[in-house]
Amino acid sequence: MCKGLAALPHTCLERAKEIKTKLGTLLQKPDSAIDFIIPYPEKPEKVPKAQKPSPEEALQWRDSLEKLLQNPYGLASFRSFLRSEFSEENAEFWVACEDYKKTKSPMKMEEKAKKIYEEFIQTEAPKEVNIDHFTKAVTMKNLVEPSPSSFDMAQKRIFALMEKDSLPRFLRSEIYQELIK
Repeated sequence: MCKGLAALPHTCLERAKEIKTKLGTLLQKPDSAIDFIIPYPEKPEKVPKAQKPSPEEALQWRDSLEKLLQNPYGLASFRSFLRSEFSEENAEFWVACEDYKKTKSPMKMEEKAKKIYEEFIQTEAPKEVNIDHFTKAVTMKNLVEPSPSSFDMAQKRIFALMEKDSLPRFLRSEIYQELIK
């Protein structure tokens, strides 16, 4: 490895400063330790039993992520699968955007927009979704005056990511295979 701080690459120094700052904050305020704890649900989310789809209906999800996400049982099953892979932030973001679009009150819309931004979009967000810089910049510009379409570009990017990466893995999962039997 490198000898001495001067020989460290610039990014290593930045990372070291960031760690030092976080540790300093933690040491000054013991209550802030809660920020560093990864939240795990006390009980795993149960997939609703009453709305279990027929195998034929579940088979339709192979062709349409949209149908999967619009079916309460399908969405719960997909989220449970993503949780097992530690990648549920994409589905949570999609659900939050769908809820946001239904908001009528401008004040509520502004509150929800801020919450979605802080939880999923901003750099180092607790559940930061993987979107490119251009999409992030457009989304941030849209949030100057929130509207029902403020997150559309980011939501479409995340939908495409889930469709390309997560859906094929879900379709091979034991959770899904049990549904189509």
